[in-house]
Amino acid sequence: MAEGAEQLDNASLIAILLRTGTKGASAVTIAQQLLHRFQTLQRLATSSIDELRQIRGIGRDKAIALKSAFTLASRMARELRQEAPPVDTPSEIAALLRDECRLQTVEIFQVLLLNSRHRLIRVEKLTQGTVDMTMVHPRDVFRAALSANAAAFVVVHNHPSGDATPSDADIRTTRDLIRAAQLMRIEFLDHIIIGQATQPGARDYSSLRELGYFFS
Repeated sequence: MAEGAEQLDNASLIAILLRTGTKGASAVTIAQQLLHRFQTLQRLATSSIDELRQIRGIGRDKAIALKSAFTLASRMARELRQEAPPVDTPSEIAALLRDECRLQTVEIFQVLLLNSRHRLIRVEKLTQGTVDMTMVHPRDVFRAALSANAAAFVVVHNHPSGDATPSDADIRTTRDLIRAAQLMRIEFLDHIIIGQATQPGARDYSSLRELGYFFS
């Protein structure tokens, strides 16, 4: 079954989730309508139950089934990252949290807590903001780091707009954390912002370390 599922397109996979109890239009037709309405799997995954029920043939049970499937996928991504190798580069950090961040419709500020070999201890969500802003205080980051006995950390947040360019507030937060990390003697590796790629092959994230804000 798993091998066969790999060969199915998105509409066919969604139809499998919808097939039980479907009346009137076929499950494949309803799946195609969903994809036409929401355009991308990300938008489909972040849609509300009420939005899903606006599609003819989608009742509350089917809407919940779809939301549950995307929630399971997100949880599986979290389980896989617990077995991840050392997290050393911006691309590795972005890969670790990309799928989860893309499901968010508001800014979420997270901290990756690492041991002395830069292996992941855990990821903690610190704050949840609005569509274009989230606020975090350095004490929240270092409270989490001390609780985990972390030797290093990386902070990550998403830009739901898709533009991963750091804002003035992002830069100020980074500089505040740099100063605090020096005092606390905990290594601050990077601040990663995850957005969406604007064209094929383009990066969907930015690293404030790579942009030079850790050295200015």
